[in-house]
Amino acid sequence: MQPAVVIRLRPLGPWRSGVGIGQQQVESAFRSDRLFSAITLAMQQLDLLPEWLEATALSPTPAVVFSSLFPFQGDTLFAPPPASVWPPPPSLLTSPSPVFLLKMRWGAAQYVPLSVSESLLLSQPLLADQWIVDGESGCLLRRDRPSTRPFRYTVRTSAAVDRLTDMSGAARSTACIEFENGAGLWAVARFADEAAETVWGERVRGAFRLLADTGFGGRRSSGWGQTSAPEFERGEWPNLLMPKLAGASGATQEPGTDPEQPSSFWLLSLYSPAAGDSVDWSSGDYRVTSRTGRVDSREGTGAAKKTAQMVSEGSVLSVREEPVGVAVDVAPENFAHPVYRAGFALACKLPFAEQPARWKGPVETTPQTPLSDTSEEPAAPEEPEALSPCEPPTAALDEPARSESAGEIEIPALSAEAEVDITEQQPEPPAAEESAEKREEHIEHTAEATSETDEKTGEANDEV
Repeated sequence: MQPAVVIRLRPLGPWRSGVGIGQQQVESAFRSDRLFSAITLAMQQLDLLPEWLEATALSPTPAVVFSSLFPFQGDTLFAPPPASVWPPPPSLLTSPSPVFLLKMRWGAAQYVPLSVSESLLLSQPLLADQWIVDGESGCLLRRDRPSTRPFRYTVRTSAAVDRLTDMSGAARSTACIEFENGAGLWAVARFADEAAETVWGERVRGAFRLLADTGFGGRRSSGWGQTSAPEFERGEWPNLLMPKLAGASGATQEPGTDPEQPSSFWLLSLYSPAAGDSVDWSSGDYRVTSRTGRVDSREGTGAAKKTAQMVSEGSVLSVREEPVGVAVDVAPENFAHPVYRAGFALACKLPFAEQPARWKGPVETTPQTPLSDTSEEPAAPEEPEALSPCEPPTAALDEPARSESAGEIEIPALSAEAEVDITEQQPEPPAAEESAEKREEHIEHTAEATSETDEKTGEANDEV
């Protein structure tokens, strides 16, 4: 196991991150490549830049690896869930009412408590009616506990004012996020070994303290991005965050499996594959994002960096050994010095688990409709049957995997034998003589009932 530190930051004001997405948009997470850049600039102010780059960006095994900054609230740490188990498979969801399971939009959750992700990875059931997805922040919150969202999006408008003429310039609006009380951002700094922690442990803590005063992200000159004193919690990776998952992933593989088979790793940082990383790109479940930005340097501040494609957080990679990653030089053409975008992988090994049936084919199916096993011989053709609501039509085979579109239910028409002749069921009219006798009996009974009612009404009036 490797030494690691959990850093908690409690912002004192607005927070903005996300270069190249416009002033009216903002990212909810402070990605790991930007965090590495911020720490690098802090190391430059501490006169440690050459030594820091030698130990990280220029080293095949970086001494320090950072995760992205994700939101937290109280004691709950949120992170992008593993793509292999999210949305949760129906077999792990329990609820008193089946209707509730259909109304829950699990896919809308961008951040899930680490305890929930750990339970799903260990195949433990999840009580669905205890959770609700907050539409604004994208966090999965407890329904049975009165709490607010960790943060909210807002837009702030500002204008520059000339102190000599008291004239203001054009107002501009900038999107940002504001955190609630008791909420903030957290990240993990993992060291390569004990020796690396001895050299860089206090230096990394000092860099975070410096950034807490100067600010993270955009609009730092206006006081944005500043935080209170960082909180540090030391431990061993990954026991520091998920002790149960660490014990399960450290166990032996399933009996009969080849030890050379790839393992699954859950990313908590952006990742750029290194030349020595043996990633099986035909397997796993991953997403790719495009990263841009501008240079903050004495030789050329504001120059656009080269665009880099990186694997996003929450992806699950199939790798024989733990991925390492690499720092890519994204400096503009003919720039004075290299500009590194860190793509080091902070990954957590997942325990062995059979892949859910929904990922084995191009069509998403429900548990009541298992996919056929192609290894067996095809059965004899049978007569076609009507499709049930849980079975997708044949045309759905052309749809992409993990489709969420609902199929329509076709109501069969009544057969000719089931049709009913209404005229045959109508009763025949009674004879004329019988109708007259019944009409006279009805009039006599009505008259007697009316007289009895009048007598009772008169007695009641006398008593009053």
